[in-house]
Parts: sequence; structure tokens; C-alpha cells
Amino acid sequence: MSEENNENRTVKATLNRKFGVSEAADRRNPRRDGDSRDSREGRGDRKSFGDRKFGDRGERRFGDRKFGDRKPFGDRGERRFGDRPFGDRPRRDDDRREFNHEGAEGEGRSFNREDRPFNRDRRPRSFGDRPFRGDRKPFNRDGGERREFSRPIYRQRPEEQPVETVEEVLDEAALEARVAQAEVSEDVNFNPPWFKKLLALTTEKGREREGRFIGEGVHVVQELVSHHRELVVGVYAVEGFADEGLIETINEAEIKINILTEDQMKRLSSTVTPQGVIAVARIASKKPAYESSRSILTLVDAVQDPGNLGTLFRTSLGFGSDGMILGRGTVSPFNPKVVRGSSGTFLRVPFEFDVDLIDQINFLRSKGYTIIATDLHGKQSLREIPQHKLRKMAFLVGNEGAGTNPYFIELADETVKIPMSSDLESLNVAVAHGILSYEAAQILDELK
Repeated sequence: MSEENNENRTVKATLNRKFGVSEAADRRNPRRDGDSRDSREGRGDRKSFGDRKFGDRGERRFGDRKFGDRKPFGDRGERRFGDRPFGDRPRRDDDRREFNHEGAEGEGRSFNREDRPFNRDRRPRSFGDRPFRGDRKPFNRDGGERREFSRPIYRQRPEEQPVETVEEVLDEAALEARVAQAEVSEDVNFNPPWFKKLLALTTEKGREREGRFIGEGVHVVQELVSHHRELVVGVYAVEGFADEGLIETINEAEIKINILTEDQMKRLSSTVTPQGVIAVARIASKKPAYESSRSILTLVDAVQDPGNLGTLFRTSLGFGSDGMILGRGTVSPFNPKVVRGSSGTFLRVPFEFDVDLIDQINFLRSKGYTIIATDLHGKQSLREIPQHKLRKMAFLVGNEGAGTNPYFIELADETVKIPMSSDLESLNVAVAHGILSYEAAQILDELK
């Protein structure tokens, strides 16, 4: 066999095998009947790749047309590019001539002739000869009437009165009268910067940012000025405030009384009928003394009503409590309603706020405190607990609606109930705390 036949056989065999499959693999896996690449089902009588010639594609074949048989580029219909010699393009304007071309009459067209279209209407004119916006009179026209500028400086709105002219605005007397009227008006939009800072203290974020709080009412201001003079920043009262006793106390403390309007006082007040006086003080608190040998503390779990928290402070002060621990979720003690609910006495009760009660319970237990939780299902009263556990007590009181967190109750050392009629399911958190505080104070007196 000649070398040429061997070479053709090798190429044809290579093209008939799958890509990446060796000849040995073909012998191991023989094709099934009808699986020949030369007779593929579903493809008609398509020729194999090896038997096909380049250009053998049916009716239209690339090789059937010679390179020179193609029609000329311009043979594409009526309008052909090659039918017209370049430069013989019909003109749009019959009388158009080339630039500076002399016509039949021998007239040469120059670039600066006055009869050219773009310069036909551009004759020299004076400023006063041209009409300006219709029939409007020209500015300072000779022989005409000069117009005076006396239009309003603002556009008139339908609901407003006509505004002043320039002469009226520049009138010093009218300007002073308008400023004086704005100073005495009670318009809520007229707020000086110092008043805006006071308004910020009515919000939680504003109190945190400024580090101050508002105490409202005669009793609250009296309490803050008498017992916490170092914290009071200022006192504000409406004109005509006539509580002589409080005014005398404020003067003795050498605190200036600032005057507010009735409207400003209403905006700062958290009550429907303000008492006409407020005090602004710095945020501060005193921590409880955990090392005391005898102590009564209150752990507050998520009490959200400001009035209840204010009552808890007053009860703790009334029965000699050594402090309060306010857990997370409890209303801020510097809320104006809490301050008013405690009559300003909350600063005389040592307290900590925004505390993790789990860590605090473990800390108090290490200091010798007995954690006592109130529970409706409790089996004993406070007096039934052994007395050696009652020298250092920490009461755990909870939310108004949900009660004390069950997990905190599991952490408590003792659970107690308050004996009461079966007709009533539970007591208000402030009332229950008052009863326990009174009974705990008696127990400590007996242990002396």
C-alpha cells in the first residue's frame, strides 16, 4: 500500500471517531446499528464531513458564482450612485451661484455686500428706534414721560393684603413698628435659639444630648432649688407669677428668674394647665451604698408608666429605702412626668438606670442581699421568710401588664405574695411596692 493511501486512510479514520476517544476505546465499545456517523438519523441525506466539498451547499453555493459576476454597485434601481458624475448634483436654488462667481450680468457677489440675505435687515440703528416688547415705553426715551419705579417688591398672593412699596419698606418708622410687633406677638414660629434648646429637653434624645431635664410645677421647683441647688441651671416663669414663697426661695438661692410668654410655657409643659413655673437642672444621680449591713433596695423590671415610676421613688423615700435599680426597658427617671410624679424627690433616692438586671442580681447576691420577687402563685408572705435573710432585701417588681419576667423570678431567692381578698386578682405595681416597703421597714426596726 502506498504512502498516499495510508495517509488518506489515517485522516478519514481520525475524522470518523469521537473527539477525545482513542481507537482502542472504539474497539472496546462498538457502535450500535444505525449509529454510524455516515448515516445519522434525523438529518436526512446529509453528507459526511469527509465526503463534502467546500461550497457544496445546495442551490446557492459560494463556488457557483465567480468573483467578477457581481453587479455594479450603482445598479440598484432608478437612483444609482454611478449614473451621475461627481459634481453634477442639481442645485436646490436655481439662482444660487458659487461664491464670488460673476453671473450673466457680470455682477460679482462679494461677502460684505449689503444685498446679501443674511445682512439685508441689519442697518445701523439707535437704541431708542427699536420697539421693546410691544407697546412698552422705551427706557428714557427723549420727549417721553419717564416712568417711576414704584412696583411692589413681592408678588401679591390672593389671600394676602397688598405689600409695601420700596419707599414704604425703607421707611424706618414702619420698620421699627413691625419689629416691635413681632417681639410681642405669640406666634409659635417666633422661637429664639435659647427657647429651642428648652424645647429639646421635652424629648428623650434632647435630654441625652444636652445633659439636662425639666422640672415642672411649684412643688418640683421648690424641691430642686431647696435640695439640689448645685444642679439647677435656671428657673423660668410666666409674667405675673405670684407665688411669693417660691420666689423668695429662688432669690435666696441667687437664681435668676427668666420670663416666658403663656404660649411658650404651654409648649414646654406636659400638663393641660401649667402652673407657670419650671426649672432646668443637670442630669445626675447617686449610686446606692451596697456595702451597708442593713438595706432595702428595689429592682424595677420594665415599668413603663411615668406616674408609676414617680410613685415608686416617693414610696422608697418615704419608707427609708436605700436605692432603686432601674432595669432596661424602664422609663427614664428624668422624664418630666416621672419628675412631677415624684414631686422632684427622685434625686434624693440613690438609683442607677438602664441596668442589666441579670448581672445586677448576681452582684447583689454576692453582697449578701436576698432577692425577693412578688408572685401571684407565691406560698408565703414576707414575714414568713427567716429573719436572717431579711437584713439585706432587694425587692423585684415588674411591668404593669406582663408582670415580672419569669426568668427573673427563677433567679430570685424567695417569692412572696401579698395577702388580699380573692375578689381582686392583682394590685398596681406602685401599690404593691408601697405595701412591701412598709412591711420591710417594720421588720428592719424589729431586728435592731
